[in-house]
Amino acid sequence: MSISDADIRNDINDPDRIMQLAEFNSNPEELIHAVTDSSEAIFTWNYEKGERAKLDKLYEKAKTSQWNAQTDLDWSIDVDPYTALGVLAEGGDNGYYEAPESPFHHFGDKEWSEFTYQSFAWRMSQFLHGEQGALLCTAKIVETVPWIDAKYYAATQVVDEARHVEVFAKYLDEKIGTEYPISPHLRLLLDDIITDNRWDMTYLGMQIMVEGLALAAFGFMHQFADDPLLVKMLRYVMSDEARHVAFGVLSLQELYPQMTQAEIQERQEFAFEAGLRMRDRFLQQEVWDRMGVNVREAVKYQLAAPAEFKQFQALLFSKIVPNCKKLGLLDAGDGWLRKRFEEIEVIQFEDWADTTEEYSDLDQVAADRNAEPAPAG
Repeated sequence: MSISDADIRNDINDPDRIMQLAEFNSNPEELIHAVTDSSEAIFTWNYEKGERAKLDKLYEKAKTSQWNAQTDLDWSIDVDPYTALGVLAEGGDNGYYEAPESPFHHFGDKEWSEFTYQSFAWRMSQFLHGEQGALLCTAKIVETVPWIDAKYYAATQVVDEARHVEVFAKYLDEKIGTEYPISPHLRLLLDDIITDNRWDMTYLGMQIMVEGLALAAFGFMHQFADDPLLVKMLRYVMSDEARHVAFGVLSLQELYPQMTQAEIQERQEFAFEAGLRMRDRFLQQEVWDRMGVNVREAVKYQLAAPAEFKQFQALLFSKIVPNCKKLGLLDAGDGWLRKRFEEIEVIQFEDWADTTEEYSDLDQVAADRNAEPAPAG
C-alpha cells in the first residue's frame, strides 16, 4: 500500500475515490474468499521461555484471562436491537444531519429508528468480519515470527479471536437478526495485510491498526450500550483486545530501531493508508444504500461535516495515534505520519495512554473473578 504526498489533499476527502473501492467487492454474497499468502514459515530452535520478559508476562496474563462465550455470558437476556446501543453518532437531534441541504433531511423518527437498527447491525457485522481477519493474521504471526515468546503469546490470541468470531456471530444471529457483508474497505485492508510476506507488517496492520481501532470502537460503544448482554460482551472482548494491541507494540518496539529510514517510511505510509481505509469504512455506505439514500451524497456530506459532528470517527484513532507515537512512527524522518494524522484531524490523541500502559486495567475477566465470593468451606 502507498499514497503519495502530492495526492493527500486532493484524495483524502474525495468521495469518488471512496465510492470506487466498492467496485472491488463484486460478489458481496460470496461465502469463500481466497487470498494468496506467500510468507515463510519460521521455526526457531531456541525454546528459552522468558527471553523477552514483557512478552512472557503478557503470555502468562493471557493464560489466566480466558473466558467462555457460551457460559460466561447470559444469552437468555432479551435484546431490543433498536435500543440496545442507545445513542449513535449520527441522526436524531443532530442539527447538521437535519439541515435542508442534508441528504438525510427528510428522515423522521421512523427513519432514524430504522437507521439506528441498520447501523448497529452493520457495525457488529464489520466487527465480526474483522475478528475473522484477526484470527487468520494471528495464526500467520504464529507461523512467521522468529521469537518463541511471541509464538507462545500469538497462539493464545488465536484462541481469543476464535472466541470473538463465535460471540459476534451468535449475537448477530440471535439478537439482531440481520447481517451485512464485509465492507470493501475492510476487505481490501485485510487482503493487503495477509498477502504481505513481512511478519512485522502483519503486526502493524492487524495488531496496531485494526485491533487498535477495534479497541477504541468497543470502548465508545460500551459507554452507550443499554443492553446488559452487549455491555458485558464488549467489556470481555476489550479485555482481550488490549492485550492484543500491547503485543504488537511490545514486539515492534524491539524491531523498529534496527530498520533503515526507508523501511520506516514504508511502514508510516502503510499505517496511514490503513487508517484512511478504516476511517472510510465507517462512512457506512452499505447502510445508506439499504436506507435508500444517495450513497455518494451521503459520503460527501459526512466528509464535509465539522469536527464536532465527527467525534466517533476521530475517537477511532484514540488508540492508534499514541501507539504509533510509542513506536516512533509519528516523528520518524520529517514527521511524515504526524502531518498525515493532522490532515485527518486525529493528532490530538498522541499523548493519550498507549496500550502497553493499560491492558491490565482493562482485564474485566480478572475483575469479575476477584469479585466472586470465595467458595464455602
